[in-house]
Amino acid sequence: MQKYQWAIEDLYKDASAFHLEAENISKQLDFSEYCGKLGDKSTFKACMEKLKQVSRVIEKLSVYAMMQRDIDTSSSEFDALMSKVMNISTQLSANLSFLTPELTALNESVLKDYINDEALSDYSYMLKDVLKNKAHVLSEAEEKLLALSSEPLSCFKDIFTKIDNADLPLAEIKHNGEKIQLSHGTYGVIMHGKDRALRKKTFKAYYKGYADLLNTISSTYIGSVKKDVFYAKAKKYPSALERAFSSEDVSPVVYENLIKSVRKALPTLHQYIREKKRLLGYSKMHCYDLYVPVTEAGEIQLPYDKAYDLVKEGLQILGEEYVDILERARSERWISVYETKNKRSGAYSVCVYDCHPFVLLNYKETTHDVFTIAHEMGHSIHSYYSNMAQPYEKADYKIFVAEVASTVNEVLLLRHLLKQAKDDKLKKYLLSYLLEMIRTTLFRQTMFSEFEEYSHKTVESGNALTKDGMNEKYLSLNKLYYGKSLESDEEIAYEWARIPHFYRAFYVYKYATGIISALAITDRILNEGESAKADYKKFLSSGGSDSPVELLKIAGVDLTTKAPFEKAFKVFKETLEEFKKL
Repeated sequence: MQKYQWAIEDLYKDASAFHLEAENISKQLDFSEYCGKLGDKSTFKACMEKLKQVSRVIEKLSVYAMMQRDIDTSSSEFDALMSKVMNISTQLSANLSFLTPELTALNESVLKDYINDEALSDYSYMLKDVLKNKAHVLSEAEEKLLALSSEPLSCFKDIFTKIDNADLPLAEIKHNGEKIQLSHGTYGVIMHGKDRALRKKTFKAYYKGYADLLNTISSTYIGSVKKDVFYAKAKKYPSALERAFSSEDVSPVVYENLIKSVRKALPTLHQYIREKKRLLGYSKMHCYDLYVPVTEAGEIQLPYDKAYDLVKEGLQILGEEYVDILERARSERWISVYETKNKRSGAYSVCVYDCHPFVLLNYKETTHDVFTIAHEMGHSIHSYYSNMAQPYEKADYKIFVAEVASTVNEVLLLRHLLKQAKDDKLKKYLLSYLLEMIRTTLFRQTMFSEFEEYSHKTVESGNALTKDGMNEKYLSLNKLYYGKSLESDEEIAYEWARIPHFYRAFYVYKYATGIISALAITDRILNEGESAKADYKKFLSSGGSDSPVELLKIAGVDLTTKAPFEKAFKVFKETLEEFKKL
């Protein structure tokens, strides 16, 4: 039904309109008139104004092409749209290769004058970033060469997307006389299901698909890691991780706080796994048992519209304006709801400054998917508020804070459901869901990040990164994180091969810092009321106007200290204790 498909025509009426705008913008990519003249304030402003107009158009083109491709990943027509936008973007980057080197070459006093000029306030944070990164800016010729390399070196993520969504040999399973065609969506449903024999059969068949293509996937991921290392070396960073911190304007102390605090909290995670094993009544607990609920009642199985209504109810605490935006998203068709053939797996929200956000779902009637609605709409409303409050140049928030609003929505929804719970069985189920949220979002994503760090350090040290080495490392991390109560099945060694976020290096740890921030923010909202809500809305409206760590301080979270980390693990421990009492 059309009501469950996104209104992509809000971007372009049809492909013809897309191609017309692409052709028009292709003629506006020449910035040579500004080259060598950025020391003149009026010329700098004119250059940036033109760049803003061009960038806004390219953003629309890019999102339209991506959305079309993600609805049908097998379509060569939609691949061509994406390729067209990539060509335009690459050409723009090459034509702008003079920009950062030339700005960097300006005297510090000139840059500070630009930063303090009210007429240039839209560009103040960008200019501060230029000033901060002077040591990592190359010559104009070198920057142009790197810009031209971006398109061929961006292919690894696209290759994996094709493998994972179109080419992965997922088997048809026979179970109790029925045939089940595996997909990413059905795998998730079965892993949460009660039928242990089916879970085991599905788990083995699903990972066999990745094992069968492991040589190809390994080569693709290794190429992606080498790309990251290449860019870090070219830009004179000591490591790819350091480059990632710099690009996000995040202090390394935040990452150090995360790794240390998670390692310190692993005994509590091991307690949780032991408790789960006991409740399930298994002599041995396997990886395919990790996601099954341990309570008899509580699974939320709702049709999409009823699930959406429940999300609105749970987020009512954020005010009528927030709930009105939620309803607009549904009624105005911001959302692609259901899984279809060749549709991209998973879920995401994408922001367009000159339009509303869009959300991709693959909705199934599970508790997880109800929370996915809340999660993705958190992204969208964060983008919506930022776009409304900030100029284009400051609207796009850093990835580091991208998972905060989404997780605040999830935690608020969960707290609402716990408050409404009438019996101990339902309450225990919801406490279990919170424990699982922390396990998968905080512990698991940090484990992923440790794997990424291993992969990149291996290449940086000049050693060979191999599929066997990656399998061994991932298996050892799985054993470390989950402890002796979980049997680390041999198939779990391949899990790294199915993680799409690994092609956006050092993204995943931000899920962990996101939930740590979200737990602190929701605590303030629930305990301090209107003042905390006002601070949170101010944070949502702040876009990318400052360092993400500084922006989080608006909402009352300082990740350069140990306090929010300690609070998050205190919540995990207290939730586990309450869970065990029921």
